[in-house]
Amino acid sequence: MKKNIILSSLILIAFLISSCSDILERPELNNMNDDTYWRNETDLRLFANGFYVNYFVGYNNTWGVAYAPLRGYYFSDDFSNANVQSNFEASAPSSRGSTSESPDMLVQYAGPNWNFAWVRKSNLFIDRIENVAKSQVNDEAFKHWMGVARFFKGFEYHRLVSVFGDVPYYENQFDSSDLENMYKDRTPRGEVMDHVYDDLKYAFENVRLNDGNNVLNRYIVAGFISRIMLFEGTWQKYHHNDQARAQKYLELAISAGDFVINSGQYDITTDFRSLFGSQDLKGNPEMLMYRHYDAAVGVTHHVASYSNGYESQIPSANLSLAKSFIAVDGQPYTLSTVENADSLNISNMIVTRDPRFEATFQSVPKVQSATLLYASKFIDRTGPTFWDSGNIPPMYGSNTNTNDAPVMRYSEVLLNWIEAKAELATMGGAAVTQANIDASINKIRNRPLDSEAIAKGVQKTAPMSLATLPDDPDRDPDVSALIWEIRRERRMEFVFEYSRLLDIKRWKKINYMSATQNPDLLLGLWINVKEEVPALLASEKIGLLKVQKADGTVVTYDGTNGDEMVGFYVIEKAADRQAFDDRVYLAPIGIAQIDQYKDKGYTLTQTPGWN
Repeated sequence: MKKNIILSSLILIAFLISSCSDILERPELNNMNDDTYWRNETDLRLFANGFYVNYFVGYNNTWGVAYAPLRGYYFSDDFSNANVQSNFEASAPSSRGSTSESPDMLVQYAGPNWNFAWVRKSNLFIDRIENVAKSQVNDEAFKHWMGVARFFKGFEYHRLVSVFGDVPYYENQFDSSDLENMYKDRTPRGEVMDHVYDDLKYAFENVRLNDGNNVLNRYIVAGFISRIMLFEGTWQKYHHNDQARAQKYLELAISAGDFVINSGQYDITTDFRSLFGSQDLKGNPEMLMYRHYDAAVGVTHHVASYSNGYESQIPSANLSLAKSFIAVDGQPYTLSTVENADSLNISNMIVTRDPRFEATFQSVPKVQSATLLYASKFIDRTGPTFWDSGNIPPMYGSNTNTNDAPVMRYSEVLLNWIEAKAELATMGGAAVTQANIDASINKIRNRPLDSEAIAKGVQKTAPMSLATLPDDPDRDPDVSALIWEIRRERRMEFVFEYSRLLDIKRWKKINYMSATQNPDLLLGLWINVKEEVPALLASEKIGLLKVQKADGTVVTYDGTNGDEMVGFYVIEKAADRQAFDDRVYLAPIGIAQIDQYKDKGYTLTQTPGWN
């Protein structure tokens, strides 16, 4: 089998092994025969491969949506839908828990259910490496596999903490008859994340530099450390004002970024669109890790199908997101001197904005999008050309898509690294230098353009200069100009990927989700309906089709005023979500889980604010 399908094959094997949804229906993991298993690296590698399905999901598999871009990550201030916007939870659920080992995601929290199956699995792995395998393999192999096991444990606890805050911390494997451990109450977040820090640091120091093509190595570990430690460092800063922990975590994020950057193994050499639509990412220097898809071995997905211009996109990118894209002179559109930069329709934005805008969205309004702004980021340039042919090839339709999925990109490491440095600088750390900006943001901005973008007139964005940072009038007053622009870079770079909801949560900016405070959530781009989407001037749209003029006046289509339908597209029947408060930063746990503890004589504390 070709080396470039190793990751896809490993995940397929893991999926088949874990196809039974409930671990209680399978033999106990600790019933594996210790006399014949855990005796060599082949055994350890096979067990480690079982974690890939949960952590290196890529575009998921067939119709799976958990942790998949576009199809799983769609709840944030970037995206809106017709009618009432999706509400946050209003009360604690009757039950919230799982023992499944299939990828499982709570969309409103961009993370896992109340589920400790993967913690248990990693604890078993750690135990067997320490107590069985250690005497069978050399010291280097022991440290490597212990690093792998501890990496997965740290990763899982980070995800649980990102959703629930305090969670029970299980240091070791234990028997189900040990009720004190089985019904342990929640451990304080800081204590849990200190354990995660230790696990990740051990992995960073001991996982091999190279253990084969496109499988876990120290560079991949470092990439995820930069993500996890940036998340928790900024959470501790903005939510808990815990400067000591924030500094500790951010310093590790920077060290991990330094390691990847200084290796010289990675670079930004590919146009943006090709990163997501390529049929084979092998050898791409921006990929620390990717997932390869191949119909011949039954590994396919459906994410490209929902980027093909034919399938509906609900929710879709709103005006708030569109406005965040900087003009090609590096300025927000309100300050830009680029001609027509203040004209917020698709045709002008394609040529006046950072190239990631054109690479992310189709160049014409599409009624298949709730906002008329349609994302084709996760498909190649050819895929959308079939949308009106009635004959869409399998690679672009249904659940038979085969374009590869980035799992960890060099650009993410760079943006995690520069943000961590900027945040640490506000706490007494070294100031960010122009050389730091050039090595990160400006390297990304200098990404090549493909021929189609060039033909449309797209240009690279001007480099960022610390000496002339934009003074964006829309900047939050509690955020420095540098951090504001770094956050903007993340928003442009990661549209429909994992980060936006998690970003605004860690920055303590969940208020961005309120259309009352951010009316652009209920609007699309500026549009001349008669010229650009005349099909909307239909009788069934009378009273529904609306545009908002520059002065805020709303014009409703009455069947005779098509010439007046020029303005910002008002998303059909759009209304703000129900009011929410700060408790939605963290998820409640289920009443049934609390009662289960109570029935055994123990206490499981509810998430603050959800009692």
